[in-house]
Amino acid sequence: MSNPYFQFKQFTVWHDKCAMKVGTDGVLLGAWTSVQGAHSILDVGTGTGLVALMLAQRSLPNTNIVALEIDEAAAEQAKENIVRSPWKKQIEVVQADFRKYQSPEKFDVIVSNPPYFVDSLGCPDQQRNSARHNDSLTYEELLEGVTGLLTENGTFTIVIPMDVADRVKMIASEKKLQAVRQLNVITKPGGIPKRTLITFSFSNQECIVEELLTEVARHQYSKEYIALTREYYLNM
Repeated sequence: MSNPYFQFKQFTVWHDKCAMKVGTDGVLLGAWTSVQGAHSILDVGTGTGLVALMLAQRSLPNTNIVALEIDEAAAEQAKENIVRSPWKKQIEVVQADFRKYQSPEKFDVIVSNPPYFVDSLGCPDQQRNSARHNDSLTYEELLEGVTGLLTENGTFTIVIPMDVADRVKMIASEKKLQAVRQLNVITKPGGIPKRTLITFSFSNQECIVEELLTEVARHQYSKEYIALTREYYLNM
């Protein structure tokens, strides 16, 4: 049986009640997303609360973070993880469907590690199915919602499979959002990127594209990955 929790340097994430466990995608999103100058952050599909907690660790002390989650069990676990953390006063967990979510104020930073298996077969576990597949929240719906909730100078960062990157960029462009940063993730030497992180904004500027190799050998992290995540992982 897998460990029911994951210990980081400044907080612990329990994930035994969540369909999607702590994984590299979430850690990359939490570590790579810029929060410079942000006073308000929205985490769409927070799951365990991992990304919200990672962003809180790097944010200004007065930054308000909303961790949005549609699944009841996951939202409850996120609340428990956040209450045990140093940032319980900064992070609010809201159980809601993003497609119906409304906020009186807009956000400087929005992040999402969304369901990612497009048009693929569902799995028998409904909770896990909803967490893994984008039938319940399409990229079009996600980007439409982001457009209405992002401040004029705000940024939206997403982690997605490489093979849908062009499609997501096209949808974003239709919503007046342009890619300004992109990190293509390679998991082994000589491999091709299977994941990418993209930051969008309303400003029209050249997109800076970089690559990150996560492992140089099995269970041996690269210097670049260690540098990116050392503030979080216990043994980095």
